[in-house]
Amino acid sequence: MTRQILHLAVITLVIGLLMTGAAGIAFYFYTHAYDKIIAETGREYEVDTKLIRAVIWRESHFNRRHIGRNREIGLMQVTQNAAHDWATAAREPIPLRQDLFKPEINIRVGTWYLHRAIQYWSAKPKANPLPYALAEYNAGRSNALRWAARDQNDPNVFWNEITYPSTRRYVRDILCNYRRSR
Repeated sequence: MTRQILHLAVITLVIGLLMTGAAGIAFYFYTHAYDKIIAETGREYEVDTKLIRAVIWRESHFNRRHIGRNREIGLMQVTQNAAHDWATAAREPIPLRQDLFKPEINIRVGTWYLHRAIQYWSAKPKANPLPYALAEYNAGRSNALRWAARDQNDPNVFWNEITYPSTRRYVRDILCNYRRSR
């Protein structure tokens, strides 16, 4: 009887390890399915691929079909307005809503939008433009400008000026994920 229990325990352990390993492998491929697109787009817009991945993780957990509460679409939770702005700047046709579910288009539009925010805040006298750019990506430029207007160029003051708890968590989560991946 004891031998049978031991045998059953070993089999259960082996099955558990196999399932965990398979889940880990599946998770790796799931989160790295878009690496080529991310690399190409990161090069094109001069945005660190690890930052793009951190944004995608926070926005959609790499679910290309994700739809946000405010109708944001896809991996980088792109809005129709952002797609319109990208199309105008890139002199491309405005993507249709269903096109924003395509990883190539979604990552391109989202990375362009992130690049635009980073460029804007890099031109300001800020110690680190990234928290400002991420706040803009999440809550819009007008909100980021309002919060930055009172920060005296101190990122800690900026942090405390962010009036949306969800944006504060958003910026924190992406910066933590980004720093961990570097």
